[in-house]
Amino acid sequence: MKSKSSVWLAIAMLASLFAGCSSTGSKDDPGASIEDRGAAGAYTSGASQGGTWSGNPLDNPNSPLYTKTIYFDFDQSTIRSDFIDVLRAHAAYINSNRSATVLIEGHADERGSREYNIGLGERRANAIRNFLEAEGVADTQINTISYGEERPAALGHDEVSLSENRRGVLVY
Repeated sequence: MKSKSSVWLAIAMLASLFAGCSSTGSKDDPGASIEDRGAAGAYTSGASQGGTWSGNPLDNPNSPLYTKTIYFDFDQSTIRSDFIDVLRAHAAYINSNRSATVLIEGHADERGSREYNIGLGERRANAIRNFLEAEGVADTQINTISYGEERPAALGHDEVSLSENRRGVLVY
C-alpha cells in the first residue's frame, strides 16, 4: 500500500511541475515571443518603426561596425582586402569617439608551436593596430594582446574550423 501512495505522490508532483512550467504569454508579457505578442506589440532592440537604427552603432547588424572579427589567411598577418572597408569604418568610429578604446585580440589556429602561434597572434593584432593608426586612430586608444591558439573560436580540426581560428578580434 505504501508503494501505491508513493506512485500517486510522484505522479501528482510531476503533474504540478508540468502545470507550473506552461506559459502561453500575452501581448503585454515582456517574456512572450513575438508570435504571442503580434506585430503591434513586438519589441525592438534598436530599430525604430521607420527602420533606422537608434542604438549603439557597434550593434547595428547592417553596419560594417558590426563585424568585429578580421580573418587572416594561413600563416599570414596581412590584412585581407575583404576587411579593408570594415577596418576603415572602425577607424572612423574610433576617430569620432575620442573616449573610445579598443582591445585587439590576435589568434592563431592550432598548427605550429605554442610560441610560434603567440607570435603570429601578436603580428595579426599589430597588423590591425597599424592599419587603424594609419587611418588616424591615436595609439592611446588601442591595446593589443595575443592569445595564439589558446582561445579557439571553433574546436574542430578541419579547414573550416582552422580558418575560423585565424583571426583578430576588436573588443570595445
